[in-house]
Amino acid sequence: MGSEVSITVIGIFKVKDTLDFENYRSKVGATIQLYGGTVVRRGSCDAPFWNQLNAEEFDTFVELTFPTIEDAKRWANSPEYGDLLPVRNRAMQLTLFVVNT
Repeated sequence: MGSEVSITVIGIFKVKDTLDFENYRSKVGATIQLYGGTVVRRGSCDAPFWNQLNAEEFDTFVELTFPTIEDAKRWANSPEYGDLLPVRNRAMQLTLFVVNT
């Protein structure tokens, strides 16, 4: 029985403009799929129980998977995703990171 290895990428963000956010959200999935990624889940966030790192306020999250860290990096630095940066920057403030398990 083989085990599949995948990389989890988590994004937390604060929505700044709902119209730009919906525009971004309608397009970003296709760029993720080009690099073997999948949107696992997305949703809203409540206030944190603790915030000892003094993180900026955020209200939304996304969980992505990619086959490898290289695929995730290729997506994040891809021209397809780069084309979405202007709308993303209007839509939200974003923190995106890899979770190693």
